[in-house]
Amino acid sequence: MTRFDGLPEFVAARQQALMRTAYLLTGDGDLAEDLVQSALVKVAARWDRVAAAGDPEAYVRKILYHEHISWWRRRGRHRDRPTADPPEPESRPDFTDGTVSAILLRQALNRLAPKQRAVIVLRFYEDRSEAETAALLGCSVGTVKSQTHRALSRLRTLEPGLADLLTDAETEPAGVAR
Repeated sequence: MTRFDGLPEFVAARQQALMRTAYLLTGDGDLAEDLVQSALVKVAARWDRVAAAGDPEAYVRKILYHEHISWWRRRGRHRDRPTADPPEPESRPDFTDGTVSAILLRQALNRLAPKQRAVIVLRFYEDRSEAETAALLGCSVGTVKSQTHRALSRLRTLEPGLADLLTDAETEPAGVAR
């Protein structure tokens, strides 16, 4: 038995799910790849212990979220990032189109603080409970609740046209949210 038994199989099976989460956290495909690779390098150094503990995905995801926050802190909180997206138009678009709503929600998510984005991604994109989210982020359930509330309020402020979607998300019980 070698130190990395099961690691290639784990990566092959869970890489797409980890990439999807990393993309939602970073908002950029290249950064998402870098984030997943960085997390997997850290896990590989301890793979024998992580695999023996029984839930390697939870450990990898925790490293993923913490690594993202560390990158954000190193980069600086207010650094401007160039974008190819044009500025928002003066009038609001028609929100009946789900594609437009998804794009606007993704853009608004990119403007949240990393911890708030992580809470929203875990709670509503990955459909995690408050307890699971708290365990993954290494904080209390109360912190998850308050960060969720603040993040949803900030999203409503950033993109008022999504208020109905965000109100629905906040009132749905865990396990039912989108």
